[in-house]
Amino acid sequence: MQIAARMSRLGSESAFEVLARAKAIDMQAAKDGSKSVINLGIGQPDFSTPEHVVEAAVKALRDGHHGYTPANGILPLREAVAADIAARRGVNVSPDTIVIVPGGKVTMATAIQMFGEPGGEIMYPDPGFPIYESLVKFTGAEARGYPLLEKDGFAFRADDLLARITPRTRLLIVNSPANPTGGVAPAEEVAKLAAGLAKHPHVALMSDEIYSRLVLDDDKPYASFIPYTHLHDRLIVLDGWSKTYAMTGWRLGWGMWPSHLADLATKLAINVHSCVNAATQFAGIAALQGPQDAVETMRRAFQRRRELTVAGLNALPGVSCIRPEGAFYAFPNITGTGFNARQLQDALLEQARVATIAGTSFGQHGEGYLRLSFAADDAAIAEALQRIGTWLGENKPKK
Repeated sequence: MQIAARMSRLGSESAFEVLARAKAIDMQAAKDGSKSVINLGIGQPDFSTPEHVVEAAVKALRDGHHGYTPANGILPLREAVAADIAARRGVNVSPDTIVIVPGGKVTMATAIQMFGEPGGEIMYPDPGFPIYESLVKFTGAEARGYPLLEKDGFAFRADDLLARITPRTRLLIVNSPANPTGGVAPAEEVAKLAAGLAKHPHVALMSDEIYSRLVLDDDKPYASFIPYTHLHDRLIVLDGWSKTYAMTGWRLGWGMWPSHLADLATKLAINVHSCVNAATQFAGIAALQGPQDAVETMRRAFQRRRELTVAGLNALPGVSCIRPEGAFYAFPNITGTGFNARQLQDALLEQARVATIAGTSFGQHGEGYLRLSFAADDAAIAEALQRIGTWLGENKPKK
């Protein structure tokens, strides 16, 4: 057999690789009585999906919603998304610009495939979600990561991004709040980038806003690109239910597309996955239209866990950590330990039995950092930090 050469350009997501290794260690631990792994690697809320959302899916199944749906999603769900955008962003958009997809990755994959080809460039954050780079390289486009720096709170700076645009740039990807750093773009930088893109009409913008409901500082409202309506002819917004409503396994996301691209996104959906399962879409309506107290409860828990995590990390030898402003990730600087990111990730997993993710899994500018998820309960976080501290106190890097 001869497979296509582009298959060799596909990357992966290290969080799932680490999760598999952690599960293997746990299986052995169950046999020999050793310590199990505390997983601070996977980016998944440790909360259950709200009960009224679950019940809506059950009711949909009992009501007979077992068949295909429109490829872009059922109209009531697209209307609910449009209404949510109007309520939260103050902008009216047509439900026809909304495409419902099985998880947030599908919107990014669609956008990257739509604009990526040999000869073009796509810009994405580094450190950033690793699937950006993987998919860009898969299309044959040039993958151009732009650095997010600790001194800037791991948030983009508009002037830097605008200066990096070339005539070959097809798509610019931004992510705020950011995975893996927890960085949140300041409102003034969002405004500056939106204004500056007027000079670059050939560049489409994909704003990954999947963590937009998880800004952790009460005095810093979220800055979306949706209110900048002059960008709507080239703005793609990625969002969904996974992080906000603890629905990672439901595989439900939405994209807001320029009106002239929504049909193309729908056509690709027809070719790839046909549609999202019906019951999940009714659950999505219930999530958006029902009580939102579970969302706030989760956000408050992440606020508390952030403080616990940051304080604990800053007490470790050779480690420093700035306060993430969003999502549920800390991105500590580990250069003072003397270990590189992959060395420390592997040692902590195999010896301290704590799962973390090396910063290099998110790009070259992630060297010297680890990603820790504080989407775990307080006791698990405290125990994990204690294990890390003990291990660092007992181990020094080999010359």
